[in-house]
Amino acid sequence: MLNKILEKISSSWIFFIIVAVLYLILLSVNFPLAKDTFFKFLELLQKIIPVFILVFIFIFLSNLFLDSKKIAKFIGKNAGIKGWLISIIAGILSVGPIYMWYPLLADLKEKGMKESFIAVFLYNRAVKIPLLPMMIYYFGAAFVVVLTFYMILFSIINGLLVDKLLKLKFKKPIKT
Repeated sequence: MLNKILEKISSSWIFFIIVAVLYLILLSVNFPLAKDTFFKFLELLQKIIPVFILVFIFIFLSNLFLDSKKIAKFIGKNAGIKGWLISIIAGILSVGPIYMWYPLLADLKEKGMKESFIAVFLYNRAVKIPLLPMMIYYFGAAFVVVLTFYMILFSIINGLLVDKLLKLKFKKPIKT
C-alpha cells in the first residue's frame, strides 16, 4: 500500500516531505536552532527570488521572441562561430546562482541549442567581470588577461569535447 502511494507522489514531493519532517523534528528538539534555520531560509529566499524572476523573464522572452528557426540560426547545430561567440559572451555576462540558469538552458536545448554551446556557457560563468578589477589588483593585469584568455579557450575545447563525447555515447553499435 505504501509503495502505491509513493509511486503516485513525485520525487520532489517526497523530498519536500522528508525535509519538512526533519524540520519538525528539529523544531521539537532544538527550537532556537529551528527558528534560526527558518530565518536563514527566508534570507536566502529573499536573495534568490529576484534572480529567479529574472531567469523566468528570460524564459518568457525566449518563448515569446525566439522560435526554433531563430535558435537554430544563432545557437543551433549549424550556428558556427556566431554560436560560439554568443555562448561565450552570454556565459560571461550571466549573473546569479548557476542552478537558476538550468531551466532556461533546458528550454533553449529543447528548441535546438547545441550541447557544446551549453557547456561553453556554463564554463564561461567562471569569468566574472565585477571581480576582474580585484583580480588585477591582487595578481596583475598580465595574469588576469592570460587566465581569462585560457578560460575562454578551454571553454571552447570543453564544448568540443562534450560534443564529441555525446556523439560517441549515442552512436548506435554496428551490427555484424
